[in-house]
Amino acid sequence: MSWRATVLSLFPDMFPGPLGLSLAGRALAAGRWSLDARDIRAFASDRHRSVDDTPFGGGAGMVLRPDVVDAALDAAADGRPLVYLTPRGAPLTQAQVRRYVVGPGIVLLCGRYEGVDQRVIEARGLQEVSIGDYVLSGGELAAMVLLDAAVRLLPGVMGAAESAEEESFAGGLLEYPHYTRPAAWRGRPVPDVLLSGDHGAVGAWRKGEAERITRERRPDLWAAYASGVRPPPVAAPAGGS
Repeated sequence: MSWRATVLSLFPDMFPGPLGLSLAGRALAAGRWSLDARDIRAFASDRHRSVDDTPFGGGAGMVLRPDVVDAALDAAADGRPLVYLTPRGAPLTQAQVRRYVVGPGIVLLCGRYEGVDQRVIEARGLQEVSIGDYVLSGGELAAMVLLDAAVRLLPGVMGAAESAEEESFAGGLLEYPHYTRPAAWRGRPVPDVLLSGDHGAVGAWRKGEAERITRERRPDLWAAYASGVRPPPVAAPAGGS
């Protein structure tokens, strides 16, 4: 069974968007995962298909109604994680993405306006997730980011499995620099060690560079790494080997 993604949105026509191209698009066409984008308005009960209302207590903007959102979630819920994309959510990490990939799929709720009524968030036990410390017009782009990060980890999507093992965050470090031909460009040569043919020396250089870059750019990651904290091992994704 392929990994299944259901997206609940006021703008389902935004999907698949970029997810229909490149690695994710090829995997979608090959049936390695499925995408079902559903219109939240279809679950409104009045003839105007109202999905939002003014906030209690006053203030600007509108809030997505709990009854409408609950009906949309009810139609999609089947044991997969229920995730609400919101700026106030916990930061999305590579480790969390890997945990999502292990299961059968995910249900993503895309917020709009001022957000979703808190009662349905609590009643449904929604996982609140953020892709960064900034505010978007809605959760659709955030959902695409999460899905792209997840789909590329599915079995058979990337050409080389070791690519996922060596990239940023996989071992608690940012990734080392990469070089290709020509060996000299605009007076900038490739580091000699990469031309040496000494695989041990290359590995040591790459690790050293990963440590240096992490220390300089992400002191939070470096502090965890230096203290011995490593990302936990993750089981193979469903359907993988």
